[in-house]
Amino acid sequence: MRALKIAATGMSAQQMRVETISNNLSNMSTTGYNARRAEFADLHYQQMSRAGAINASDGTVLPTGVQLGLGVRPAAVSVQLAQGGLSASGGDLDIAINGKGFLEVTLPSGAAAYTRDGGLKRTGEGLIVTSDGHPIAPEIVIPEDARDISINADGEVYAYFEDNAAGQLLGQFNLTGFSNAKGLEALGSNLFSETEASGPPLVSTPGQDGLGIVRQGYLEDSSVDAVREITELIEAQRGYEMNAKVISAADQMMGATTQVR
Repeated sequence: MRALKIAATGMSAQQMRVETISNNLSNMSTTGYNARRAEFADLHYQQMSRAGAINASDGTVLPTGVQLGLGVRPAAVSVQLAQGGLSASGGDLDIAINGKGFLEVTLPSGAAAYTRDGGLKRTGEGLIVTSDGHPIAPEIVIPEDARDISINADGEVYAYFEDNAAGQLLGQFNLTGFSNAKGLEALGSNLFSETEASGPPLVSTPGQDGLGIVRQGYLEDSSVDAVREITELIEAQRGYEMNAKVISAADQMMGATTQVR
């Protein structure tokens, strides 16, 4: 009886959907987080009678045929790219990207990774890093005696000192874009890495190539819509229950078959 296995694939699919929703809801407060969505596709079909096959000696052709589906399979868990709201934080190293660009960071291995989390920090040497200590590329070092830091919309970082009213340019943040940002590989800790699907990185300065601008003193909120996620959670739960009922019905049918005398 195929119904048991088909319903089992349905339950597995709805379980994955619930897990994806759970991950979205758990990241409602994660800076720069974009919601994920589980996508599914039907499995193979068993061709009991092919459409278009000749049905009789006079050449009559079957208009539809008989194709029995074998269930559902996961097709993708895609990122729903959307600009989150900007919340004022007041931090002099807090920046939000108002656009589709990413900040490039350097991992301990020397490889490049990308993030939209603009909650930046400074090390004891003054190096600007992420919350996990990964340096921003290109590296910018803040002098120890700087009394204030200013970051303009173009990503230029200025330091101000007690004995000089004019700001000193320390460097400029770059923004990186991808032809298919959904193809980036999520590494955790708000980091992504380049893949063949994402295409090569396009590095530019804020305000150029449509990558957006930088806002100092703001952080990007998560783009998770709690109402939508709860609605989809209810749908997934009902889908799981209906597939479980199919398994129960198939079990009863098999039980009735074994009791036939």
